[in-house]
Amino acid sequence: MKKNNVVQTKSFDFALKIIEIYKYLKEEKREFIMSKQLLRSGTSVGANIEEAIGAQTDKDFFMKITISYKEMRETIYWIKLLKFSYYLEKEKADYLLNDADELIRIIGSIQKTLKIKLGISK
Repeated sequence: MKKNNVVQTKSFDFALKIIEIYKYLKEEKREFIMSKQLLRSGTSVGANIEEAIGAQTDKDFFMKITISYKEMRETIYWIKLLKFSYYLEKEKADYLLNDADELIRIIGSIQKTLKIKLGISK
């Protein structure tokens, strides 16, 4: 993993945190459905970023980054749902939401730059 690729590093670290939360929810809270959804979407962000890094064209890169953005939005949804249904303590949820917000801003910025480069409207 490159040391200077911020989005790659942060998405990998975020995935590790998601895995830890998943284990906690499964083992301590005995919550299996929402925690599995969180695991899938939260680890998918970094996986799609890795695919984007290996993209063969700018358009392919853009598509994978867009998928990462969508997966991050879904992850935020699951974190909020777990928080407000009291499966995930406020402090843990807010910690994850802060990281998620930072990541979604980075990914969104990459998307905007690529839209301009590729001449994509909206």
